[in-house]
Amino acid sequence: MIDHVSIGVRDLAASTRFYDAALAPLGYVKMHIREKTVGWARSGKTHAEFWINARPGMKSAAADSGIHICLRMLDTEAVDAFHTAALKAGGTSDGEPGARREYSEKYYAAFIRDLDGNKIEAVTFLNN
Repeated sequence: MIDHVSIGVRDLAASTRFYDAALAPLGYVKMHIREKTVGWARSGKTHAEFWINARPGMKSAAADSGIHICLRMLDTEAVDAFHTAALKAGGTSDGEPGARREYSEKYYAAFIRDLDGNKIEAVTFLNN
């Protein structure tokens, strides 16, 4: 079982604003603000599950790195809202919200790239 994930970001303040907006529709709230790291968790959790860490000298994540983080959602509306919020906050789309039949008949997801090129996915599983 994974306890938490963390990713590097070049500009901690800008990325904090980005993730505040992008994670809000998913029910995540900021729990920790430290000098070089910020952590969020879903409402009701007692510890942060998603962290960003200041790495001012890093390069953007390569589009072909193959690494991405996927966050499980309860419904398609949350997936759609995540994608919309991330784009409004300055992210880029890496896959519009929709069914991904190549993965499963029930797989519904959206993919974004954050300000540093990190690939973040929101997924839910359809009941039909």
